[in-house]
Amino acid sequence: TLVSFISPYRNDRDLVRSRMARDTDFVEVFMKIPIEICETRDPKGLYKAARAGKIKGFTGIDDPYEEPLNAEIVVEAKKEASDELEAPEAMASTILDYLSTKGYLSA
Repeated sequence: TLVSFISPYRNDRDLVRSRMARDTDFVEVFMKIPIEICETRDPKGLYKAARAGKIKGFTGIDDPYEEPLNAEIVVEAKKEASDELEAPEAMASTILDYLSTKGYLSA
């Protein structure tokens, strides 16, 4: 089973990990994407609404995001030494490659 959820707090992620039968049952993926990029890729305009005060408790705007300390997968949209953005397909490929290598995608 694959479950994806927004989890801005380390404690929440650690709690979910601790409830797994095996540590390998939980794969944390850190989508390291600058908020500016998130805002430009926001088709629903949620960031704009949050900045206008129409949405309260919005992660990254008026609610914190605690970066993972040891995520199994780190996907960066923008490498620090470059101005070039990683294509969404390439970011997805990073995740799929990890899952395949670790045997999560085998039948």
